[in-house]
Amino acid sequence: MKLQQIDNLGTLRGFVLVRMCEKKQTKNGGFYLDMTIYDGENDYSAKCWDFKGPDENKPKPNSLILVKGTLGTYNNQPQFRVERFRNVLESDDVNISDFIPSASFEGEDMFREILSFVENFEDEELKKLAFAVLNDYKEKIIELPAAFRLHHAIRGGLLMHTLSICRLAQAVACLYPSVDADLLLCGVILHDVAKSEEFSLSPAGLVDGYTVPGTLIGHLVKGAMIIEEIGKREEISDNTRMLIEHMLLSHHGIPDYGAAVRPLFLEAEILSALDTLDADIYEIESTVKDITPGAFSNKVWALEDRKFLNHGRKKTVTDVDFNWRIEKIIESADETEENEDNEKPEEGE
Repeated sequence: MKLQQIDNLGTLRGFVLVRMCEKKQTKNGGFYLDMTIYDGENDYSAKCWDFKGPDENKPKPNSLILVKGTLGTYNNQPQFRVERFRNVLESDDVNISDFIPSASFEGEDMFREILSFVENFEDEELKKLAFAVLNDYKEKIIELPAAFRLHHAIRGGLLMHTLSICRLAQAVACLYPSVDADLLLCGVILHDVAKSEEFSLSPAGLVDGYTVPGTLIGHLVKGAMIIEEIGKREEISDNTRMLIEHMLLSHHGIPDYGAAVRPLFLEAEILSALDTLDADIYEIESTVKDITPGAFSNKVWALEDRKFLNHGRKKTVTDVDFNWRIEKIIESADETEENEDNEKPEEGE
């Protein structure tokens, strides 16, 4: 925790990033601010009771404020009670970049790792298409969050999410020989590129809303449009473009979640499943990491209003293992097989 205790009554004071702030009304007709704040290390639910100021005086999302208050618990989760707050002054000499939640790895490193997957494609058309799209959109996606408020809504979150699914896809393709690994990985790598056209960003580099095209078209359809445009420019065959376009249009699974069509071939189905799996893992990890072992979280709206248990058997982190490789699984399997062969008795023993 970066909030500092300033007296023997447990009062805390410090600078925080406002992730969310809504003015709400109590049953008695008064008003309060319902906030999520980030102190550079942890997110906290926060309440500022008896708020009497005009709407323009409430903190803006993705802005820095100085807060004073106390930290308690509500439903077994930390909750900060804001007694006073003010906007940051120039004389405070505080840097907002220190308070922006970010992926553990630099965007350039994650981008380079994703390129290494493309370099290993055997299909030259998919390799050409993936390289062309990534090169065109690199500057737009290198630090882009993956979402507004849900999974991977941090700087660099989109590449973190994409890289995680790449590794999941590589493992699935290794396990099931009928999977076209190049097709699956190409769809994975390109499936969220159009979020760069969907989101509007705050000066802090976090998503603060949606663009007009993002609202009217969305990243699934826009992604297919990007593949069509760049694919034709790069003289990619109609069939290859169509397969990747379908994967992008269907990766949300069902129309209720924004899919233009249900996944209709194996690799499209796998992309949709892995996309959901990685998002859900991140949401659950983020939900339980600050909860006391043995306790449940509040209901999570993004996960059907379920409560999640921190069983405490292992420390919960939201970082990916940047050095993970599918080769580790293969090498481990080969070593196991070799050891088993060495343990077999010779004939006649």
